[in-house]
Amino acid sequence: MIKRMIIMLIVIGLILGGIFGFQAFKNRMIAAYLANLKSPPQTVSTITAAASPWQTTLQSIGSFNAVEGASLSAQVSGIVQTIGFQDGQDVKKGDLIVQLLADQQIATLDQYKATMANAQIAYDRDSKLIKANTIAQSQVDSDLANWKAAQAQVASQQALIDQYSIRAPFDGHLGIRLVSLGQYLPAGTAVVTLQSLDPIQFDFSLPQQALSQLKVGQAVTATVDTYGSQSFEGKITAISPLVDTQSRNLTIRATFPNTDRKLLPGMFGNITVVVGEPKEYISLPQAAVTINPYGNVVYVITDKGNGADGKPQLVANQKFVSTGQARGDQISVTKGLNAGEVVVTSGQLKLNNGTPVIINNAVQPSNDPNANPANPN
Repeated sequence: MIKRMIIMLIVIGLILGGIFGFQAFKNRMIAAYLANLKSPPQTVSTITAAASPWQTTLQSIGSFNAVEGASLSAQVSGIVQTIGFQDGQDVKKGDLIVQLLADQQIATLDQYKATMANAQIAYDRDSKLIKANTIAQSQVDSDLANWKAAQAQVASQQALIDQYSIRAPFDGHLGIRLVSLGQYLPAGTAVVTLQSLDPIQFDFSLPQQALSQLKVGQAVTATVDTYGSQSFEGKITAISPLVDTQSRNLTIRATFPNTDRKLLPGMFGNITVVVGEPKEYISLPQAAVTINPYGNVVYVITDKGNGADGKPQLVANQKFVSTGQARGDQISVTKGLNAGEVVVTSGQLKLNNGTPVIINNAVQPSNDPNANPANPN
């Protein structure tokens, strides 16, 4: 009985040993196969990293507004008697824009002028009589008071009549008229807009950290989508002394010459503020840099020498880099890359550390430092 049990245990041991031995053999063979298995070469495009001058800038958005701008309206109610302008006309300060009917007020003014003239005559006559001591001094004083009161009435009525005339408060360019002849205008009704267009201002905001880099007179460049890549040169003319407590931003105002009147109040624009002196940085197409949660990565090509077939063996390896500002299609690399290194610009999704590559630079991603988004219009 014991002998049979021993034989059975030996047989079972041999069977289990064979199973485990076969499994170990299979695992060794799979590992050897995988060790000898090489990834097929991946086709990529590349660029040789090179340094170029970079001008540090601050970017923001904002709106253009007129140095002087107003919606003209009457101080009093009345009927439009005269319209003294054409749509889109240039006017000078004091030019008549709209005249309201003021016949009654003018008649009252004539009455006050007659009263003033009579008061002056009485004062002049009594001023002569007082020298002959034929009237009392109090009468002359009363005449003078009456004359001055009449003058004040005339001035007050003239000021009222002036309110029936809407005049340009400054030199500028008129918009489209909003009234017609014979129309009754309630007080405060807008008749036309007036804007001074040259120069023109641009208001924008920047974080408070930028304050140390800003000063009055600093050069700025603005662009608007209306004119594509055309830029407009101006200067900072004012920096707000107050930081917004909600956004922690400060408001800056720049002024631009606008002799051709391409820039209009209300236009939205992008502005670039030039800061400091240009610096040398490695420039790469933005497509060459892969943004990851754990850092920015580029793939650098390494030459492993010639293979058995006599061809160069090129492999891609990751490098972590620090990036700076972007301009157009380019981005600056401030750390982690040296000039002269060959960097992959497209095809990174197929790569891992040590992936063999084939370089084909027939098609390259855009690398224009002055690129702008296409105008959708």
